[in-house]
Amino acid sequence: MEKIITGFHAVEERVLRAKEENSAAGMHIRYCKPGPRVKKILLLAEEAGIPCSETDSRTLDTLVVPLPVTARDHRGIVLCVENEKGTAKNIVDFDQWIAACSAVSSDTDGARSEVSRLTVLVLDSVTDPHNVGAIIRSCDQFGAALVVLPESRGANDVAGDEVIARSSAGASAWVPVAVVPNLVRAVQQLKDAGFWVYGADAGGTHADEIDFASKSVIVMGSEGTGISRLLSEQCDAVVSIPTCGRIDSLNVSVAAGVLLYELHRRMQ
Repeated sequence: MEKIITGFHAVEERVLRAKEENSAAGMHIRYCKPGPRVKKILLLAEEAGIPCSETDSRTLDTLVVPLPVTARDHRGIVLCVENEKGTAKNIVDFDQWIAACSAVSSDTDGARSEVSRLTVLVLDSVTDPHNVGAIIRSCDQFGAALVVLPESRGANDVAGDEVIARSSAGASAWVPVAVVPNLVRAVQQLKDAGFWVYGADAGGTHADEIDFASKSVIVMGSEGTGISRLLSEQCDAVVSIPTCGRIDSLNVSVAAGVLLYELHRRMQ
């Protein structure tokens, strides 16, 4: 089965990953009327050993028909991947990731100690792949160590969903992602590993009033129902973003970006 990837950022990042991992087998780029951006990608593809062939726009239009509507704007270039096997390098095993974290001891008050600066983002029932992609892009820009997604009740096909890849501007090929069967259990494991957990909600304490721990988990809920009850019970604090607009909340991907920036800013 052939997988079709569109979008300048998504194609470029996938080509770079193929070059880095020496994994160009089964890849083929088709393009038409190459402008400066396409020419740059073609140069990278040549370095990665990916064959490229020029065609017409109608052929590219036909190739992208099976994709979601928002992913069909090929901009004159598509990356075709045949019989893709294995797991993307950035998809990690959550239990192994936790085990790799430094052991954290508790002080006499039972508080989890702060050993190193890490930010983990947990997405609870965020079903729109555009939002998931945009959040992963922010995670890349602001240095999040891991994104945790649920196996069900959420968009989670980071390796295969073209909307996520396109919305992330290619960051979905690099940002570490773990897909877990139980978010509540995963957050409890993070707490046991020394992380403090902050649930994002409009009714929480303003972000500028919170002294974030150096090992922080930010939990983002769905725009419709927010964070689930069992997961919210795992949160050490609830954080909100002070705003002054007329509507009652921010889009989940925008809110995640603001909070990630706030933690990144404090780490400088």
